[in-house]
Amino acid sequence: MILQGNQRGGAKDLALHLLKEENEHVEVHDLRGFMSDDLVSALNEAHAISQGTRAKQFLFSLSLNPPKQEKVDTQTFENAIERVENKLGLSGQPRAIVFHEKNGRRHAHAVWSRIDTQAMKAIPLPFTKRKLMEISRELYIEHDWNIPPGMTHAENRNPSNFTLAQWQQAKRNGEAPRAVKQAFQSCWAQSDSRASFENALKEQGYRLAKGDRRGFVALNHRCEPFAIPKWVGVKTKDVRAKLGSEDDLPSVAEVRKQIADDMQARLNLLQKQQANAIEARAQLINDQLRQLVTKQRQERQAQRNAQEKRWQQETLQRQARFLKGLRGILDRVTGKHRQTVKRNKQEAENAKQRDRQEKDGLIFKQADQRQTLVKRMERLHEYRQSRSESLSNDIAQYRDISQQKQDFFQLRKQTIRKDPTIEH
Repeated sequence: MILQGNQRGGAKDLALHLLKEENEHVEVHDLRGFMSDDLVSALNEAHAISQGTRAKQFLFSLSLNPPKQEKVDTQTFENAIERVENKLGLSGQPRAIVFHEKNGRRHAHAVWSRIDTQAMKAIPLPFTKRKLMEISRELYIEHDWNIPPGMTHAENRNPSNFTLAQWQQAKRNGEAPRAVKQAFQSCWAQSDSRASFENALKEQGYRLAKGDRRGFVALNHRCEPFAIPKWVGVKTKDVRAKLGSEDDLPSVAEVRKQIADDMQARLNLLQKQQANAIEARAQLINDQLRQLVTKQRQERQAQRNAQEKRWQQETLQRQARFLKGLRGILDRVTGKHRQTVKRNKQEAENAKQRDRQEKDGLIFKQADQRQTLVKRMERLHEYRQSRSESLSNDIAQYRDISQQKQDFFQLRKQTIRKDPTIEH
């Protein structure tokens, strides 16, 4: 369980933050040592008391985040909170516990007043980070949870200033040499002039250009140049005999820019269409999640009402065991009254444990229900990231080509230097 704590002020802001409706479920689980019975007023009490001291950070706020895949019951959270307050010297201090559930996960927050009302000063909290780390590590070991790498060895922690991965290099078209050769030879065979040959190449995804070292070349949608004589399998003079002079053709650089501009426009359109489709899907999942949360809140309220009704009935039943009048006096003399008190106390404790287990059971069941939607959203997010990165990468590369960036062409030459399918 990851424990993160800090000293702070701002009682009202903290209370409102803990009660935020952005969470699927919010429960003020416990208020101890306060006159008020609501969170905002309770923390404001702590602020009012702190005015008699010089303390500005009169609160200690702790968040408790269990491992993502673990179902942690209420008692485990309470035990961890008790351990923290004992370790930090906050035992007996006014305290609030709030549970949050978001994206199918349950975590907790605890807030203590640091003000010692006897001495009217703030309780010092030295080495807080180290102490919380020690407790956190103990909790992982005790519950047999997988310990995060950074908690076992400091050198394994993720650095905060990590380097972003470089954009992937331009995608290769993946065409086999035989398929490329067949395409060029087919275009050549079915044409009798430059115009018909150029149209045939366009249908295959190529554009004709004037080569830098050879007369005629064709560029594919990745702006890769192919020498016409080589791929058609004829001599350069025969190509000129059929197609004429290449002097009036655009250069390779000009065709590259044309292709790059066209591809940028097309990919930008596809990127927008993809974003709209994914956003619509995400909205649908969010709507389903909101509906589910509303239903779950109703279920929890129904459970609370049922448990309160049952508790009242059981309390009446326990009270009915105490006899009145002379028979009641006789029970006290014989010790039967004391036995009844003991029995009632045990039954009441058992009832509390039963209600808590029922509550945790419903919490875990509902968390599983939400996790199904959360996982769908995570898969959608991963898909969006992957597709968006791929399209953005291609758009950036075509933009580099359009702007005639030398570093791009140098990288490109290094990439294709040894590829026999490309003539450059």
